[in-house]
Amino acid sequence: MHFLWTILIGLVIGAVAKLLTPGRDPSGFFITVLIGIAGSIVATFIGRALGLYAEGASAGFIMSVVGAIVVLFVYHMIIGRRTA
Repeated sequence: MHFLWTILIGLVIGAVAKLLTPGRDPSGFFITVLIGIAGSIVATFIGRALGLYAEGASAGFIMSVVGAIVVLFVYHMIIGRRTA
């Protein structure tokens, strides 16, 4: 059940990050979910490194969206280089 919950939250966070990021984004459902999940993981890692979260704690919704925006930005940089 935890896996399904992670996918659902990843979808929501990925969708919010896509809405907040300017420009056209042709990626589909699975990429959106993966970006959301990766954003949450990145946000948790950064939060722990900065001392915002204790060991075992996960990032909150807003920090996860910020992490997903960072991942989306890196994704666009990589895809942009490959298609140009």
